[in-house]
This record gives sequence, structure tokens and C-alpha cells, in this order.
Amino acid sequence: MTPSELLREARRRSGLTIRQLARRAHTSHSAVAAYESGAKSPNSATLRRLIQACGFEVEPRLRPLTPFENRLQRGRDLVDVLDLAGEFPSEHRALARRFPVS
Repeated sequence: MTPSELLREARRRSGLTIRQLARRAHTSHSAVAAYESGAKSPNSATLRRLIQACGFEVEPRLRPLTPFENRLQRGRDLVDVLDLAGEFPSEHRALARRFPVS
């Protein structure tokens, strides 16, 4: 979720207008509108202040970039794929004779 999406969601859930949020966060309504539209990006302190003014707290967390970060699960998936591949007949030699690679 981008900062603009996060801010829009927090403001929507709080029921505040842009002007009300700006007043609570001690900033201008044009700045809040620019942050929400993505025209400007708030720094982390400003984003935290705006989110808190909506009555929420920012909770940073680490999230893997790919689904393969869990090596144990990745190993299980590989075993499953290899087991599945073993179920298919191997006809590559017969095909190679019919369609030789030059």
C-alpha cells in the first residue's frame, strides 16, 4: 500500500474531511490533498502525524518480496513438482528420433 492509499484509507475510516484532518495534523488542506492524490509524498514523520490525526497508528513490518522466501516451503514445493513430473511418461528419446535436432 502506498503512502497516498494508506492516508486516504485512514481518513476515510476516520470519517474526517481533508480540511478536518489538516486542522488536526496542523498542516494545510492543500498539502493533505496532494499527499492523498500522490502528487507529493510525505516523509515518514509527516505520514505518521497524519495517520495519528486520523486516530490510527502506523505499524511497520517486514514482508518478503517473493513467495519463495520460506525455504522450507520452497523445498516442499520442489519435491511436489518433482513427484508430479515423475508421473508423466518420458518419451523424449522417441521424439528425438522422429524430429532430429540439426
